[in-house]
Amino acid sequence: MAHATACPFDFSEHLAFDPSLAQLMADGPVSRIRLPYGEAEAWLVTTFDGVRQVTTDPRFSRAAIVGRDYPRMTPEPIISPESLNVMDPPRGTRLRHAAARAFTQSGVKRMTPAIEEVAHRLVDEMAEHGPPADLARGLSVPLPNHTICALMDVPVADRPLMLRLTQQMLATAPDARQAAAEAKRHLRAYFSTLVAERRKDGGSDLINTMAACDQGEDPLTDDELAVLALTLILSGNDTATCEISNIAYTLLTRPDLLALLRRSPERLPRLLDELLRHIPFRKGVGIPRVALEDVKLEGVLIRAGDYVHVSYLAANRDPAVFEDPDTLDADRPSRPHMTFGWGGHHCVASTLAVAELKTAIEVLFTRLPDLRLAVPAQDVRWDTETIRRFPLELPVTW
Repeated sequence: MAHATACPFDFSEHLAFDPSLAQLMADGPVSRIRLPYGEAEAWLVTTFDGVRQVTTDPRFSRAAIVGRDYPRMTPEPIISPESLNVMDPPRGTRLRHAAARAFTQSGVKRMTPAIEEVAHRLVDEMAEHGPPADLARGLSVPLPNHTICALMDVPVADRPLMLRLTQQMLATAPDARQAAAEAKRHLRAYFSTLVAERRKDGGSDLINTMAACDQGEDPLTDDELAVLALTLILSGNDTATCEISNIAYTLLTRPDLLALLRRSPERLPRLLDELLRHIPFRKGVGIPRVALEDVKLEGVLIRAGDYVHVSYLAANRDPAVFEDPDTLDADRPSRPHMTFGWGGHHCVASTLAVAELKTAIEVLFTRLPDLRLAVPAQDVRWDTETIRRFPLELPVTW
């Protein structure tokens, strides 16, 4: 067995790529690692092809981690044992279908005017308050939280609680475990109650959309709906929240990209795609899989029962797939990246996240065309307490 490298994956300097992950990539496509929490070591796969194999090969199972103290970044496992994120096909297919029903391209297109309205209102509030302002507090945090809560028709008074509880679940410090476990229990109980109310009262919100089943499908149980809602509130307050700030910071520190966007706003979708590929918006790894049998992977024998982690961040920097991968290239030919995952666990709400990002950046730089950082870039403070990478505050002026 290969020697395991201890990997805290706690690097959080601006948006630079984690040097320990870069070293693992240089060492080879498959490495042996030891994470801060969990019972065992794990394999880490860093190539695009290797990650694609693990995420699409049924011999690697996420369901097999349930009930085990699997290797991870957080003291308390973020996922619930019955979560969609740890279901293998075909069991998870029905739940993914229910969630995907709410996030079709046409469905998200219908949601976009509401996202735009909220973004304009938040920028209005920033403008009324006057510069300087904290972009993270003013736009990056409230826009995704308001959007996912509004889609599930969570009462306005409860929305700050949703945000606080999801942030507690993402903490990495050892002493955060109890608070994270309590936050997960609280959210689970909250959505169990909300689902029961929606079953009784009906409506057109996201929960009712997911509850509606196609002909020949078994309807989701209240428990399944509650866990699905919990998964969506967590993901809704994760990627887009980080990336609004990260992308704004990148544009504000790259005058060439900002000039390009102002000169050719129609290039935003393609530029966004490259920014999503390039920016390391989280630390380390997510949820592992277990090999159900011996598997040869990138020339390495993975034994049955071994834990296997993949790095989407590393796959997005694979030079075999992306030429000069460490360069943020606005003219890079478009090709699929792995920021939203791959295979059976690709993020079902990625269309919503992209719509939020596009709207936030469009509204922000259109409404405040001379927006700039209010402090030197090196003075921006970055999150060190959770698995995410984003500025705790992003002071801006105009």
